Amino acid sequence: MPDEIFSATRRLLLQQAAFASGAAALMAGKAAAQTPAKEPAWKHLFPPGFRNERIKTTGAEINTVIGGSGPPVLLFHGAPQSLITWRLIAPDLAKDYTLVMCDLRGYGDSSKPPGGGDHSDYSKRPMALDGVEVMRHLGYNQFRMVGHDRGGRVGRRMALDHPDKVTKLAVLDIVPAHYLYSHVTIDFVQAYFHWFNYLRRAPGPEDELQKVNDARAARATNEIQIEYLRNNTDPASIHAMCEDYRASASIDLKLDAADIKAGKKIQCPLRVLWAANGAMGKLYDVLSIWKDEGVNVSGKGLPGNHSLQESAPKETLAELQQFLREA
Repeated sequence: MPDEIFSATRRLLLQQAAFASGAAALMAGKAAAQTPAKEPAWKHLFPPGFRNERIKTTGAEINTVIGGSGPPVLLFHGAPQSLITWRLIAPDLAKDYTLVMCDLRGYGDSSKPPGGGDHSDYSKRPMALDGVEVMRHLGYNQFRMVGHDRGGRVGRRMALDHPDKVTKLAVLDIVPAHYLYSHVTIDFVQAYFHWFNYLRRAPGPEDELQKVNDARAARATNEIQIEYLRNNTDPASIHAMCEDYRASASIDLKLDAADIKAGKKIQCPLRVLWAANGAMGKLYDVLSIWKDEGVNVSGKGLPGNHSLQESAPKETLAELQQFLREA
């Protein structure tokens, strides 16, 4: 009975195929369950015991990594970076201080407000308020503050708007934006062309940055580059950064003009550090410019490039340790 034999054989083959398929699916499911999710970069770039918290503020949700013990220090990064920029100096700073490292709104893993027609979402005033509210949430009414690049600009605004909160401020490799925009030279434009390029209407600079960053991400092999580009290939992050620059050249200049007219200055001790051989150090008398901004200003040039905390971590750490512990 060949037909019956054929049918039986066919049923057996189908059963075996179904069993094999089911077993394969089961094994794949077990393997997926046993494969841990990729560890976020901060978790192995900072010492054990550091923790991550996402904190809601008036205008954003701020991604924060907290660690160490002692008096609180708030740290804000620059553009186009994120809080991992502090990875080389955080372990030693955390021996004496509780570090609160934040992704600025629009950067890293913090939320990314749209910007507003006047770019007000990225004015340094609400960005500074983010920091104050993060620290309040964590139980700190007063704190020291360290800011690099854009983070230093936010720190400056924070010290002016909240003088009762910021007890010390260190800024890394910047001079105030209002000074730069009121002293435009060809050397400044050539060294910092992006300061003008990003001011163009959206989506022109955003589209250009997307192409550049996508290409960089495709070539990236270094873990730190990959982590930075994970955020910097996000269209919302790209737009946020452009809005940050647009705010600096518009609404923030109005805030600065009002403060200058009123004679308002930073009251807390202010330490200024810059790359001696970088563009800021070569183009400007950095310390002299900052002395017009505060009542107690000190500083010096350091080796390294614009990102001092990454290019000259030993020297930057020593300067910050000295400043933060001074009476």
